[in-house]
Amino acid sequence: MSELVQTRDHGDIREIRLARPPVNALDADLCRALIGALNAALSDGVRGIVLAGNERIFSAGMDVPHLLSHGNDRDALMDSWHAFFGAARTLAESRVPVVAAISGHAPAGGCVLALCCDYRVMARSTDPARPFAIGLNETQVGLVVPEGIQRLLRRVVGPYRAERLLVAGEMVPAERALEIGLVDELIEQAGVTARAIDWLQQLLRLPHHPMLQTRAIARHDLVQALSPEFIQLDRFVDAWHAPDTQAALHALVDKLKK
Repeated sequence: MSELVQTRDHGDIREIRLARPPVNALDADLCRALIGALNAALSDGVRGIVLAGNERIFSAGMDVPHLLSHGNDRDALMDSWHAFFGAARTLAESRVPVVAAISGHAPAGGCVLALCCDYRVMARSTDPARPFAIGLNETQVGLVVPEGIQRLLRRVVGPYRAERLLVAGEMVPAERALEIGLVDELIEQAGVTARAIDWLQQLLRLPHHPMLQTRAIARHDLVQALSPEFIQLDRFVDAWHAPDTQAALHALVDKLKK
């Protein structure tokens, strides 16, 4: 398996861990490695998957410096975004349940990947003054949130709350994320992956075929949200080049350098 992801089997459950230092920023290579790992897990007949990050961050979202390095190369930019949305769709379309083990922050693309999973277990920070946070903060860095991604958030927190969070680009502290249903459980950091495995094991004790059929019906709207109709990638990439978007993205990169 690619060095960008690490895998470990727990019986018939496979843990897939993002492993691109330092913050699991999502470039095309990592996204494609994740797609490959998910497809390999299904080919190997696993019955459940845990998607994890590192000890302080699940994924920082898209690798903005890498995206900006494409300059005016539209084909390269489209390729990077195709890879990301492909990873999200592969998660959403998984024929076995997937749990996000969120052991740290999950902004932007990291939150999108988590929203594509069946269940989200998030870590409680050891420092109450600096809680872990999750959210779609795209507007804060100058990006439009496509309709399909907005639908992912609406289905877990409701339409009005999703509107407020999306428009503000708000990152939600873990405790509040639990209150509003953005995550399903909040536990101590060291136990996040174990709890994700335990949840899957409980689910897999159910009669297998009825559970999977019911799950597929229930997740139809999630899969549909990630269809080209609702992502409209051409329009999204056009907006990428807007002056205020570029200014905000370069300001973010400057901040990251400090």
